[in-house]
Amino acid sequence: MADNKEIIKDNKENINIDNNEISQSGSANSEAALQKGTDMPDKSAVHEGEENKDIVKKDNEAALSEDTQKRRAQRRAAKLARKKARSLKVVEKSHIQKVLEEAELKKDNKGKNSAISDENGLWSSDGEGEQNELYAVLLEKIKKNNKNEDISLVEKAYTIACAAHKGQVRKSGIPYITHPISVAIILADMKLDVGIIAAGLLHDVVEDNKNYKIDDISEVFGDRISFLVDGVTKLTNVSADAEKTAVYADNMKKMFISMSKNIGVLIIKLADRLHNMRTLQFMKVEKQKEKAQETIQIYSPLAQNLGISKIKVELDDLALKYLHPGRYKEIEKKLRAKRKNCEELVSNVVENVKANLEQRGISGEVIGRVKHYFSIYKKMLNQKKEFEQIYDLFAVRIIVNTEEECYLVLGMLGQIYSFKPATIKDYINRPKVNNYQSLHVMLMIDGEYVEAQIRTKEMHKVAEYGIAAHWKYKQKGKDAKANAEFDQNINTWLSRLSELEQDSTDNVHFMELMKGELNMLSGHVYCFSPKGRIEHLPIGSTPIDFAYAIHSALGNKMVGARVNGKNVPKTYQIQSGDQIDIITSHNSPGPSLDWLNIVKSSRARNKIELWFRTELKEENVSKGRALIEKYCIAKGIKWSDINKPEYQAKVMRRYSYKTWDAALAAVGHGGIKEGQIVNRMLSEKNKEDKVNITDDEIISKINDSGKKSISKTAHSKYGIIVQGADELLVRCSKCCSPIPGDEIIGYISRGRGVTIHRTDCINIINMQEEERKRLTPAEWDFTEEEGGGKKYPVEIKIYVANRNRIINDLSGMFSESGITINTMQARVNKQGQATIEAGFDISGVDELNRIMSKLRQVPGVEDIVRTSG
Repeated sequence: MADNKEIIKDNKENINIDNNEISQSGSANSEAALQKGTDMPDKSAVHEGEENKDIVKKDNEAALSEDTQKRRAQRRAAKLARKKARSLKVVEKSHIQKVLEEAELKKDNKGKNSAISDENGLWSSDGEGEQNELYAVLLEKIKKNNKNEDISLVEKAYTIACAAHKGQVRKSGIPYITHPISVAIILADMKLDVGIIAAGLLHDVVEDNKNYKIDDISEVFGDRISFLVDGVTKLTNVSADAEKTAVYADNMKKMFISMSKNIGVLIIKLADRLHNMRTLQFMKVEKQKEKAQETIQIYSPLAQNLGISKIKVELDDLALKYLHPGRYKEIEKKLRAKRKNCEELVSNVVENVKANLEQRGISGEVIGRVKHYFSIYKKMLNQKKEFEQIYDLFAVRIIVNTEEECYLVLGMLGQIYSFKPATIKDYINRPKVNNYQSLHVMLMIDGEYVEAQIRTKEMHKVAEYGIAAHWKYKQKGKDAKANAEFDQNINTWLSRLSELEQDSTDNVHFMELMKGELNMLSGHVYCFSPKGRIEHLPIGSTPIDFAYAIHSALGNKMVGARVNGKNVPKTYQIQSGDQIDIITSHNSPGPSLDWLNIVKSSRARNKIELWFRTELKEENVSKGRALIEKYCIAKGIKWSDINKPEYQAKVMRRYSYKTWDAALAAVGHGGIKEGQIVNRMLSEKNKEDKVNITDDEIISKINDSGKKSISKTAHSKYGIIVQGADELLVRCSKCCSPIPGDEIIGYISRGRGVTIHRTDCINIINMQEEERKRLTPAEWDFTEEEGGGKKYPVEIKIYVANRNRIINDLSGMFSESGITINTMQARVNKQGQATIEAGFDISGVDELNRIMSKLRQVPGVEDIVRTSG
């Protein structure tokens, strides 16, 4: 029995050992166990009773068959094995793990050879040598640019990529693995970390080989690399009958959403697109044009926004090569000829600048360069010129150590060369949206123009590699101001991407909005809000674009704008450095369809379209109804008493809504306050009630102090109702001159009763918080049609191009409309724009709008606005 116990013990100890080891160990342990077992009875011989019991027990156990004992031992061993397996959580290995284990096994068998030699003989095509050469270049660049990082992650990614793409070839016939290696080399050139480089090697693995899953990538390489790989992996679960445009939009939207969470997704995609464009000659002509068009519309602007000019300019030139091959060859040929003639000129400039730097003790690098093909083509297109009419084809780049030296060099250039007037651009104090910083100036030398760019070494690296260099220098704490601005610009841009995704009706619509957003990157202006907030907008943007850039609610309620303190029309084109002040009013019915023809930014266009899409949405109708009912409950008004068709009709006519649902929807999305609707309907009901009330009822209500009066309002000579102002004098303010149809509010002044203002009056908008406690609700007691011909003073400003007889033409239009002008003043600014201020009497807003509409027909009239304080 002692032998059997020791055999079981041996099984427990040797479950996971090789069978040969088990048998050897078992034999040895059995012999030891026999010796140990024979010694045990001798030790208990002093106790005779116990010894007899042991002898009986031993005899009984011996009676058991040998097979039974063996089965029991096996069952116990199996139970222990299952328990241990559960504790170790044994799972099936993924395909990636198997590939890595095989690679390690080969490495152990062959010795300490590099990964390059392991791949010898893997490919039978002519591209084998290229593959090994590219990988050697990749490792060399990583070791040079990432000295302190572990290269084993890249080696592991390379092993997986080789296995996943084994047997796959590109259109050129060379192994497909050369593509991810080339992408990784581009990323290494940008001095990015090994994590992004590894993701570049793996970026097509999941898409091109069904044996590899994102979860497997995550398990081996971690969440960050798996997210990057997934972000650039195209969707494969799109239905086969889906339209090509829809499939493309689905994939692009997926990439953009991933990009908004990790910008590394976009950087890998740009490197991927760059290598594909470099090898586009192997594709069909139709595919070449399709990819080139996509590049110029999507990828090049994205690279520009991230400041990666190294990728941006090459993408542009390659796209031009396939979209307009004739123009490309023409520019290439003429530029080559021009370069021979100007070689000596540029060389002399470089040597002269170097000598002057040395004389002043400034250490710097001077490089002569030729402009890129696409920038020349774009200038020819925009300026409608031929190649021979483009003079600034060459440039000199001066790279120094400090920002102070940049300005010293600018002064030095002014001493040795003539500047073309108005060509100095300071992008150091005011960096571009993509964090680009340099001083630019155009030099005039022997009848030729040469552009000079002056920057520091850090600025140069940021200009070349954009966000990649930004990360690097941000970690070193350099140029905190520029980094902070760049962070803000990138975060603003990414939040706009998320906003576009939420506002789009479908993926194709999303792509249209995205292209519009990217178009602004080709050129922009910067402007300021009154509080100093900076906004970058496309060239040609208007105050409407600015309003929607700040907030959609601001754009929806916009009625006018001031630029640098002066009123401007909505069509005014914003210039860099302008300060924009948006004027709003709750009277505003919302954006106009005409605005879609004025705005330049995709954000403004999207928000205007969204406003019209959502105006009649059912949820806004329901929300508006709920807000009105809630307001009535809070004010003690019985909604069922005033919710009558005749009162609804008055509201619709007052606020220009075609249907009652449109009015409710406007309340729902914030276009109009629920109090305005309810008070208007209550006012209409009170008018009807007054007709039937008797003198006895009035006396009874006045004497009964415990009851509310039939009307909480007081009537003034102006026909204005002010709640809670029964005993106060009511008068209209002269600063904004309210007229029937305007949204109005009362201000309780000290000792002067209630002054009525328009809600968009500047004095009301800029009123301090403690003074706002004196504001009280007010509204007109009658509509314009019910006013009985009563007239109210109003003032307007007419912006016109200064010309002869403009005053006579405007006066004639007033006369034709039956309007007598009370006052008229005119002034002309330096730009030749005249501002004419006219004061006259009017019956209400509708008549004023008709007059203004006629005045706009006078030749030279650019815009008309009402004074607002």
